[in-house]
Amino acid sequence: MISRSDDPRSLRDEVFSAVFDAHWAAIRHHIEGVVVDDGEVTQIVSEVFVTAWARLNPRKPMGRIWLLRAADRALRGRAHGARTRSSAAAAVHDGLRGPRDETDAAEHAAVLRALSVLAARERRIIVLTYWDGLSVGEIAELSRSSVARVRKTLLRAQAHVREALRSEGVIVDD
Repeated sequence: MISRSDDPRSLRDEVFSAVFDAHWAAIRHHIEGVVVDDGEVTQIVSEVFVTAWARLNPRKPMGRIWLLRAADRALRGRAHGARTRSSAAAAVHDGLRGPRDETDAAEHAAVLRALSVLAARERRIIVLTYWDGLSVGEIAELSRSSVARVRKTLLRAQAHVREALRSEGVIVDD
C-alpha cells in the first residue's frame, strides 16, 4: 500500500501548494502593475500558475523569479490594447493609494511626470524595485543582466527622477 508521503501526486500537490501560497500575491501584484481589468489579471495569474503546474519538478520547485518571467511572457503574449496601461508610470499611479490632500496630489503628479521621462529600461527597473520590491540581484536574474548593469541603471534612473523632482520643487535638497 502506498502511503501519502510515497504518493508522487500527493508530493506534487504539496509542493505546488507551497509555491502557490508563497508567490501568488507577488505575481498578482506584478500583473496588476500592467493590466487594468481585474478579470484579465485573474486570467493571466491563472495562466502563470497553470504553466507552473505543468512544468513543476517537485524536487526543485520554481521560485518567484521563474514565476515573474512566466508572467512577463504571458503579458507579452497578450495584445496590448485599451485594457493595458500605456506606461509604467500609469501602472504605478493606479497601484498607489490616492493622494490624501492637494499637497499629496501635487507631489503624486510630479512623481508620475518624473517617471514618464525615464527610458523604458530605467522605468522598468524602478517599477521592479519599488512596485514589486525586488532586489538588484533579483532584477538582474529576472532580466538576465549583470548585477552591475542593473545597479548602474537603477542609480541613473534614481538620479533622473531626483533631478526631475528637484526641478518641480518637490525635492528641495537631499
